[in-house]
Amino acid sequence: MNTIDLVELGRMFMERYDKPTPLYQDDQHAVYWLGIPEDSAFRCNTYLVVDGQEAVVVDPGGHGSFDFVKNRVAQIVSLDKVTALIVCHQDPDVAASMIDWLKMDPKIRIITSVRTNILLPYYGIADYDFVNINENPVWYFNSGRQLKFIESPFLHFPGAFTTYDELSGFLFSGDIWASIDMDWRLVVDDFSRHELKLNLFHIDYMASNIAARGFVARLRNIELNALLPQHGSIIPKKHVAKALSYLHDLKCGVDLIYPDLK
Repeated sequence: MNTIDLVELGRMFMERYDKPTPLYQDDQHAVYWLGIPEDSAFRCNTYLVVDGQEAVVVDPGGHGSFDFVKNRVAQIVSLDKVTALIVCHQDPDVAASMIDWLKMDPKIRIITSVRTNILLPYYGIADYDFVNINENPVWYFNSGRQLKFIESPFLHFPGAFTTYDELSGFLFSGDIWASIDMDWRLVVDDFSRHELKLNLFHIDYMASNIAARGFVARLRNIELNALLPQHGSIIPKKHVAKALSYLHDLKCGVDLIYPDLK
């Protein structure tokens, strides 16, 4: 049972929190926001999914954040329980610390797309256990609970994808619904005010309205209890419909560069 009210959590949250923040918990399954080491408008979120004796890090972050993230994980589970990293695309703020995790434990599996996996070895390690989300769109924990991978091409990378935690109803959305904001808070409370912060990211980074609408269509029959982006603030269930509408109507990227082309 989910015992955490994300809206109330957002009201109570203190920026300099000294431990991981649970976003969902039941007896055997939990989702944590691990925190942010940097104080900038381009804040990077890393999340942890714990299921029984297994843990998966979602978008582990840049090389400089490895010690911070590792220490936060260690406050929740033993580090040898981390069985996999989900890497939604190849950008360094998402993926660079994978080499630190692999140096710590070469058995950790890297869950990503084919297009992303082509680029990841350029960080310095090419020999790892690659889980291909294009062929295997579901990750099964030993309990039978699932993480499902939903491709999101050209938002903003051709091989980008999102991760849906079936039990919590949380979508780890990568750069989709990311925001840039110095006046940051953990959970969105006013979506109309938040749209400007979304625009600062999406208008430049996302490819086109076709890509945006195509991804929204893929979410049509999925129950979404929260959207957890890699930058900015978490969008709780009360604002999910507005967030979907925002993305569906978004004009961005080539829509703006080539406005006369249909």
